[in-house]
Amino acid sequence: MSELYYLSAVEMLALLRERQVSAAELTEAHLRRVEEVGGEVNAIVTLAADQALAQARRLDEGLARGHWQGPLHGLPIAFKDLTDTAGIRTTYGSRLFADHVPAADALVVRRARAAGAVTIGKTNTPEFGTGSHTVNEIFGATRNPYDTGRSAGGSSGGAAAALASGLVALADGSDMGGSLRNPASFCNVVGLRPTPGRVPDASPTAAWFTLSVPGPMARTVGDAALLMSVIAGFAPTSPFAVREDGSVFAQRLDTGVEGLRVAWSPDLGGLPVDPRTAAVTARAPGVLSGLGAKVEQVGLDLSDAEDAFRIYRAWHYASTFGDLPRDLLGPNVAWNVEQGLKVTGADLARAERLRSRLFQRMNAFFETYDVLICPVSQVPPFPVEQPYVTEIDGTPMPDYLAWMRSAYWISVLHAPAASVPCGFTSGGLPVGVQIVGRPWEDLTVLRTAHAFEQATGHGNRRPPLGP
Repeated sequence: MSELYYLSAVEMLALLRERQVSAAELTEAHLRRVEEVGGEVNAIVTLAADQALAQARRLDEGLARGHWQGPLHGLPIAFKDLTDTAGIRTTYGSRLFADHVPAADALVVRRARAAGAVTIGKTNTPEFGTGSHTVNEIFGATRNPYDTGRSAGGSSGGAAAALASGLVALADGSDMGGSLRNPASFCNVVGLRPTPGRVPDASPTAAWFTLSVPGPMARTVGDAALLMSVIAGFAPTSPFAVREDGSVFAQRLDTGVEGLRVAWSPDLGGLPVDPRTAAVTARAPGVLSGLGAKVEQVGLDLSDAEDAFRIYRAWHYASTFGDLPRDLLGPNVAWNVEQGLKVTGADLARAERLRSRLFQRMNAFFETYDVLICPVSQVPPFPVEQPYVTEIDGTPMPDYLAWMRSAYWISVLHAPAASVPCGFTSGGLPVGVQIVGRPWEDLTVLRTAHAFEQATGHGNRRPPLGP
């Protein structure tokens, strides 16, 4: 019980149901953990301790009368600081919104709260979620729990670091170019980028934009599926919301991978990969083959995704943030807006052609293979003081985006993709492997990730933090 905070969310639920622990006791254990080690990682940037304890006590009172709130009853959660939380400060990592307190919850928050989750605060993110390194002018940098001199990744770096440190049982995130997957890889946790529309969004400015999606993060695949079962499901606020109910993710994950057709790409067609990352991810095909999957190394050309992603992303930034005062924006957001203002109608037409062609090619690819496995990130966690990766294995990176091609090329495919712990470098830095499925087959991705997780146990290794 001294490490209650490192149990899986599923295990915590069992204790709550059996009344071996109360929601208040569980919340208090996590708040103590925040007090003990939170300052080392800077993952939770707004703490709502009083509200969380009051909510937990209400759940305990309800359970005493026989009322079980829902699938997340009593589980401590923190929401990404991009996600609106009524009555709890939400800054979006921007000094323009340093004191902003939303009046209403985002959809994922409403669903999690209705299911009984206890909100303990907000997790750090770069300004407007821009970049795969979590640092901003309000709160500073989030540090990697496995080596606090290293980056936790981003943009859901606060969520990943909080999970790895035992500060929360579950966390949400969002992903445009790897923001759920990269920090999961860096922090030895699980992150799922769902098929767009699985977890509907409600953007007033970019309702039709399919590159950015909300999704779950957790310490185990089972816990990620648990959160998905709550936050997924149709909502009319999104024009491409998937009709299938979130309860599909409450199905069994332990179906195995016998006969699964797995494509293995060590570099997605020639991307530079740090030798330390390559050495760890190279073990993944053998794990799945040993479980009965049919694994084949493939040559894969996803290069059409490069221009498609950059054009759509730039247009989105100009559309969403172009009216904000440029002198008060950080350099990454300002650069993205400037790029977006240069986008022409011809550029958008080219991006649409490239993405459509790639989508159809990958449809044919997934007639032969059930899943694709590949690196999540091309590098292991880098020094926290470094703004971004400038070279990979001797290849210079032209800008702060380029080092994340292994993640953002996958974003263009409209496909579900998970990062699951794959092992550690010789220096003790976490590395994840990316499992990509057919569009709408998120459950296949989770079942494959679960089989890999159970066979390896890499996610059980805890960081050297605190007492």
